[in-house]
Amino acid sequence: MIVFDLICGEQHRFEGWFASSEDFAAQKSRGLLACPICGRAHVERLPAAAKIRKQAEAIAPAQASATETAKPERIDISGFVDYILAHSEDVGTKFAEEARKIHYKEATQRSIRGVTTRAEAEELKEEGISVFSLQIPPKDHWN
Repeated sequence: MIVFDLICGEQHRFEGWFASSEDFAAQKSRGLLACPICGRAHVERLPAAAKIRKQAEAIAPAQASATETAKPERIDISGFVDYILAHSEDVGTKFAEEARKIHYKEATQRSIRGVTTRAEAEELKEEGISVFSLQIPPKDHWN
């Protein structure tokens, strides 16, 4: 099995598992693929980070010299961010208010994301509401 990163016409990103590249192409041509979020059938395959990295290495192989210092390895969290974007509701600037409603069972339990101040985030934590900060680029900068 091979996992492909996919995106629909509404820019929802998700994964698809296929037997091969040909299997993906065959399913796409037969109209068997659909976005699990919105149901749209227009689904495209995103470039794989590993493939991009291998192509870049082939074009300009890294030549480490004895004088170079080791750089810390960067961690790619794009899959994590994609998951959050696909599986949470954007409540915008009403994040703190909505988080409290969910915590105190005044609103439906669900995953949310949004914008809040550091002070509001600290207040939520003091109330026992788990929150964390994650920098997500604006929607027009998503792949």
